[in-house]
Amino acid sequence: MPRTVGIGITGSIAAYKIADLVSKLKKDEQDIDVIVIMTEAATRFITPMTMQTLSGREVLTDMWAPSSQWKVQHIGVAEQLDLLVIAPATANFIAKMAHGLADDLLSTIVLANTAPVLVVPAMNTNMYRNAMVQENIKKLMNSGVHFMEPESGLLACGVTGEGRLPEVDLIYEKIKCLLYPRTDLMGKRVLVNAGTTCENIDPVRFITNRGTGKMGYALAEEAAARGADVILVSGRTHLEPPRGVKLVSVWGAEEMCEIMMQYQPACDIIIGAAAVGDFTVARAAEQKIKKLEGKKQSLVLELVSTPDILKTLGGKKQPGQIMVGFAAETEDVLENARKKLIAKNLDFIVANDITMDGAGFAVDTNIVTLIDRHGEVTPLPKMSKRDVAAAIIDKVIAMM
Repeated sequence: MPRTVGIGITGSIAAYKIADLVSKLKKDEQDIDVIVIMTEAATRFITPMTMQTLSGREVLTDMWAPSSQWKVQHIGVAEQLDLLVIAPATANFIAKMAHGLADDLLSTIVLANTAPVLVVPAMNTNMYRNAMVQENIKKLMNSGVHFMEPESGLLACGVTGEGRLPEVDLIYEKIKCLLYPRTDLMGKRVLVNAGTTCENIDPVRFITNRGTGKMGYALAEEAAARGADVILVSGRTHLEPPRGVKLVSVWGAEEMCEIMMQYQPACDIIIGAAAVGDFTVARAAEQKIKKLEGKKQSLVLELVSTPDILKTLGGKKQPGQIMVGFAAETEDVLENARKKLIAKNLDFIVANDITMDGAGFAVDTNIVTLIDRHGEVTPLPKMSKRDVAAAIIDKVIAMM
């Protein structure tokens, strides 16, 4: 079935790369119609004639231009779209979207649009990292707008850092995924744990680890996008839960284990991505532990082990259930991962060396190796955690 994609181009030097994207979409075997909408600033970087030649139809730039095709141009265009892509998206246009401003043709189409929206930022590193820009991105993501993380590298302004438009092939694949969403987990229930567990020292203090929940939340989001009924059991994190996911918030490892065991019997797939603390305080203080004024003192904590959640669930694994775990290691990564795979009765394990640049905690990328029970080892290159999540879900589906 033919699909119509709106490509909104804003005023970034990366606008020239969109010519290749439009060309690829028009050559796609699934018959994709492309409507290009350009801001006035975008026309300073690449001409509408170029885009018109590649898209095979008139390029829209003027909100006030008469239209023979639509009675009200921005409404008519919006109603025709199956997907709206803003690429490259400048900080200015992202701000417009976040605050509902409509002062040109593209921004009025954004407000009238009811189809999914994909935003692909491209800008200077400092602009992208600016707190206001990040707040606007977060606001749009919470409203259901899809974002692609910019890549890092040498930018046109001479700065090296994040802000580069992702490769056109990646944008093209993301568009295809949104246009033709996969439903290979429809009717399946997926249980994912994520975030970090916390163990109380006293009513004020606790011990925890460096986990942020990004990997687990990406897995929950990917599974939900493929039609699964997803239960996300989450420890401490600053992340917003993915849309359409049932969130169960927990604090410590013991509570997380109890909740996971409650849901296990009704789930087809269980993925343990949480950074579960291995130890808890043997006897947490009932009142805040006071520091003695003017005196140097020591505080000795007795730590005892927490439940091994995946091993506990693995011991109660039901026929047909698929279980996946993670092994975040600093040495002998593959060997330690294989030991955990067997000990916890998993179907496969995701091993990653957290000492590598671009892997581990508090980053948006990961470098992992998938190891299954049959000895198959699949190393993956550095990629976004959402792409790692997609690869993991693909592996689960292959096993199903």
